[in-house]
Amino acid sequence: MPSPARTRRIVTRRSSIHGNGVFAAGIIARGEEIIEYKGKLLTHDEADALYGDGGETGHTFLFTLNEQYLIDANQHGNSARWINHSCAPNCRALVEESASGDPRKDRVVIEAIRRIKPGEELTYDYGIVLEVPHTARLKKLWACLCGSPKCTGTLLKPRR
Repeated sequence: MPSPARTRRIVTRRSSIHGNGVFAAGIIARGEEIIEYKGKLLTHDEADALYGDGGETGHTFLFTLNEQYLIDANQHGNSARWINHSCAPNCRALVEESASGDPRKDRVVIEAIRRIKPGEELTYDYGIVLEVPHTARLKKLWACLCGSPKCTGTLLKPRR
C-alpha cells in the first residue's frame, strides 16, 4: 500500500469547463498547497517575441511571476497548466517571492481556498489583464465557460 505522501492527490482528464482539467483524487483541505505551476522561465520581452501580446488567442499557458519574469508552461510545464478558470473558484494562485530576493527564483503555487471533494475540478480565477482595450471581440475570445451562477462571461479583468 502506498504511503500517504505518495498517494496521487490530483488527476488530469477532460473537463466540462474547457479542454483538459485537473481534479481532486481525494479530499484536499482548505489552505493546502496542491501543486506548483511549473514551466520555463522567460522575460516578458522573450514571451512577447515568442507569442505576441497574448491577447489574440484566448488561450495561454503563461503565468506572470513578477515584473521581470513569467512562467511558460508550454515549455516544461506540469499538470498545473490544465487547471481551468472559474468565477467561483475553489483554489487560488499565489506568487511566493524567493527568500533570497532573486526574482528568477520566485514561484507560483496553487492552494485550496476551501475543502475540495474527491472528483471535484480544481479551478482558480485567472485574473487576466490585457493592456489593450477590451473590445467585444476580445471578450468573446476570452469567454468564460465556468458555468457558475457568478460567471462574468469573460476571463478578462479591468486594467488597474
